[in-house]
Amino acid sequence: MIPLLSAGKIALGSIKSAKMRSTLTVLGIVIGVAAVIANVSLGASFNQHFTNEVSNLGSNFIYIQGMQPKLFYDNQLKIMENTPGISGVSPLKSQTAEVTYMSETKSIMVSGVGEAYDEVANTSLGKGTFINDNDGYVAIIGHDIANEKFGRNLSVRNSIDITFRIGEDEKITKTFKVKGIIRNPENTMVQAYNDNEAILIPIDVMNEILGEKDYGGVFAMAEDPAAIQETSDEVDRRLARSFGISERELDDKDSRPYMLVNQAEILEQTDMMAAALSSFLTAVALISLLVGSIGIMNIMLVSVTERTREIGVLKSLGFTGFDILFLFMVESILLGVFGGILGGAVGIAGAYSVESLLNLPVVFPLSLIVAGFVVAVVVGFVSGVYPARKAAKMKPVDSLRYE
Repeated sequence: MIPLLSAGKIALGSIKSAKMRSTLTVLGIVIGVAAVIANVSLGASFNQHFTNEVSNLGSNFIYIQGMQPKLFYDNQLKIMENTPGISGVSPLKSQTAEVTYMSETKSIMVSGVGEAYDEVANTSLGKGTFINDNDGYVAIIGHDIANEKFGRNLSVRNSIDITFRIGEDEKITKTFKVKGIIRNPENTMVQAYNDNEAILIPIDVMNEILGEKDYGGVFAMAEDPAAIQETSDEVDRRLARSFGISERELDDKDSRPYMLVNQAEILEQTDMMAAALSSFLTAVALISLLVGSIGIMNIMLVSVTERTREIGVLKSLGFTGFDILFLFMVESILLGVFGGILGGAVGIAGAYSVESLLNLPVVFPLSLIVAGFVVAVVVGFVSGVYPARKAAKMKPVDSLRYE
């Protein structure tokens, strides 16, 4: 048997002597491996992005939205506050209103909230302080409202006029002083509304203006992230009882006049979305790799044909069929190694560029790089098996006579 080092030198010589053929062979591996690494990395990056989006929305949040008006009142709010495992609750009520600043009027969603809203909904302020239950006509405005919505930027202590619609024809306008500005948020996918374009006011003030006492929905926060599903289920049971829903009907989600979701459920859904996207991207990458491996095998078969006389000379010099097989396999594996290194670099660069362009988290697990390199070597090996066996089976006399 030929020593591995000698086989490697012969294989490298063969690769160098046919640069175009070797380049095309390596290119097939590069494209396939780069596609695998880039697509799998993108799948992992989207998964991390979805997880971050949900985490940014709130801290162990449970959100309850009424499916009909005039549903939640103080009694339901107290039920949620007194549920074991709940550490914070804030009502939420939204209405589109006309907001005027410096004689410029825009239609904006205005939400009434409680003083715990900043904690349970993870609302971070860039300037000022959050509202409390003792505040009067004050407002927290979103980043885009402050910096882009109007011709002039808004700042803390500026005044805005908000016109609410009451009934079909009546309107009422109140002046609010800006108390805080929401920091430009990172979450954009899963939220009750766009934080960038939010205006928050005390919910008691909003209800006083509208002449109402109900809440549109409620944000709650669970104490223990590990027990968020159990806490959510308990909130659901207690609320259902308050609306006269029997134990038998609890399994029927349509029996409730409200919708309840929690962070764990949304994370599970986004994980499924990310897994489906990752599977699709991986399937596309594997198809590319399969096409590349077929190309490698084709080029290696052409190489065997081109080197028929060379194979005959080697056999006449005493090289066995196994030696010829070994030489061709070493050459295929070396091509796979070169392709794996280049493919890994191209895949990492491509994934990094796309992730940076889309503002996605950059995710490159070490296992992914190693797997891409191993795949390249395996593709080179498998693609070279048939051509190598064909070369090994050639008869020396027929090979030497080949023109």
